[in-house]
Amino acid sequence: MARVFDVVEYPSEMMDELVHRFPETGIADLRFGSQVIVRESQAAVFFRDGRALDVLGPGRHTISTANVPLLTNLLGKLFGDRTPFTAEIYFVSMREFADRKWGTPQPIIVRNAGVGLGIALLQGFGTYSFQVTDPQQFVTQIVGQLGTYRTSDIENRLRTMLLSRLQDLLGETTSEKNVLDLIGLTDELGAGVRAKAQDDFLAIGLLLKSFYIGNLKPSDKSAKELRDMGMLDMQTYTQLQAADAMRDAAQNPAGGAGLTAGIGAGMGIGNALSGSLAGMMQGQGQSQTQPIAPAAAGMPDVMTPSEAAGFLKVSEEDVLAAINAGDLKARKIGSAYRISKESLQEYLHG
Repeated sequence: MARVFDVVEYPSEMMDELVHRFPETGIADLRFGSQVIVRESQAAVFFRDGRALDVLGPGRHTISTANVPLLTNLLGKLFGDRTPFTAEIYFVSMREFADRKWGTPQPIIVRNAGVGLGIALLQGFGTYSFQVTDPQQFVTQIVGQLGTYRTSDIENRLRTMLLSRLQDLLGETTSEKNVLDLIGLTDELGAGVRAKAQDDFLAIGLLLKSFYIGNLKPSDKSAKELRDMGMLDMQTYTQLQAADAMRDAAQNPAGGAGLTAGIGAGMGIGNALSGSLAGMMQGQGQSQTQPIAPAAAGMPDVMTPSEAAGFLKVSEEDVLAAINAGDLKARKIGSAYRISKESLQEYLHG
């Protein structure tokens, strides 16, 4: 004979549980007069035959016509008050689940009018908190027949909802403000995301209690990664490589200069690039009307890449890169390159 439960409770803090079904599998034999104990931070949802009947709040409840009227109407008085009936009870945690983490797995593309390339890639992270506000709706729409439903089961869905609203808000905001202004508006952006995402949460029986942006910054994607994403044409890509090489050479004249160092996804690099290119153009114009610097008079007729780098005041790696690109003519003898004075002067004249 099936066991009849006279007392039903789930004495757990439910620290990472949103819903716990009693029993976890199968159905429970109850009867009018059985008691259901609901903790202070819980609610209990009655189910029978796949229907949600009633919700009980914190306290000790005796199953009766007063406490579960829908159940009473469903069963009627055909079998008497003491006859067992089957049901399931879902204990739902009503506490606030705080300090949940969110972050951008991929940078968000936004407009960046008047700065750099005119676009930017932003990355961010922060925290949010939520709470079940409609236990019956949450169980019927999300949990279903699962015996246990934890925060980890829904966090990916919640983060996707939040990131979607964040991307919408960033798109709207950057139509009027650039990224430099945006980074100083994290409080306003957080409040905006909370307002935009609230209906999405309420639709599944949840309340978005808070949404905080801990950090919002430009991505450190390199020029090559941006080109691979289809965001740069070859001309812009080449210019960014040149600007990166010039910057690195200036910072470390004796070391190897990486050509695709992080460019901050358009944050300020466009301005630096404009200045660099202007300087290059000015230098080229001067070289057409002025003689080569006095140091050029001391050039040997044939130089190694290292010697040529000394005259150019760049690293040897930069000279080898120019040779490999075909910009600087050189003769390869065995495994070594030799550069003529005329080739170097031609390269300087552009």
